[in-house]
Amino acid sequence: MDRQTTLQATNFSTSTALSKVPEVTLVFWLIKIAATTLGETGGDAVSMSMHLGYLLGTAIFGVIFLIAVSAQIRSYRFRPALYWFTVIATTTAGTTLADFADRSLGIGYLGGSLLLAVLLMLSLGIWYAAMGSVSVRDVSSPQAELFYWITIMFSQTLGTALGDWVADSVGLGYSGAAGIFGGLLLLIAAAYFFTRLSRTMLFWAAFILTRPLGAVVGDFLDKPVDAGGLALSRYMASIALIAFIAICILSFRERPAGMRR
Repeated sequence: MDRQTTLQATNFSTSTALSKVPEVTLVFWLIKIAATTLGETGGDAVSMSMHLGYLLGTAIFGVIFLIAVSAQIRSYRFRPALYWFTVIATTTAGTTLADFADRSLGIGYLGGSLLLAVLLMLSLGIWYAAMGSVSVRDVSSPQAELFYWITIMFSQTLGTALGDWVADSVGLGYSGAAGIFGGLLLLIAAAYFFTRLSRTMLFWAAFILTRPLGAVVGDFLDKPVDAGGLALSRYMASIALIAFIAICILSFRERPAGMRR
């Protein structure tokens, strides 16, 4: 083996060892949708059912998010439970933050969605300018990982605002909005299998759209019947979603992104 080949093998091995985000598989998307739905029911349980309000709820989940991201970045290897706990922290914080911006600040669902869309695009743009890639396969350094989690936080918050806008302001209701976002995800899946569009672009498009899908599904589960929901307990729905996520993590072995089989 020549020196260049040895260096390439060493670089690949180091990148794989440092990769702390999971390989994108069907199980990944199932857990992601469940986690985003949990973010909606869990965020509403704290801010609404516990009557703590959006601002205090955001502060609570914001602290949890910072602790989780710090632990994730400090970890030396991919830990599925820690990774998904961090994702759940972003989605619960995103729920209360979006509700605070949309309702308490009075900028509305559309205003909140546009603002967060701009912030998300800026995050991806700055990440690409700094690292040369926004692919999850290249998230193998603390700097890239920090960009990754900031981008996820913006995408989760945008998803909440966007889901509420389509369901409430546009007037499609929770089931109609779920059909819209579910249909868009199917189109992205078709593009993945039948076109040569950028896999990185399709990943982020799907990642962003799973959040509003989870948001409207979560609202459908816990909102009153007269508002188009099923009026289920936010606590019970959250517990059921946590159990589902735990079963998936324990039942399926997730690999770090970039690992060869």
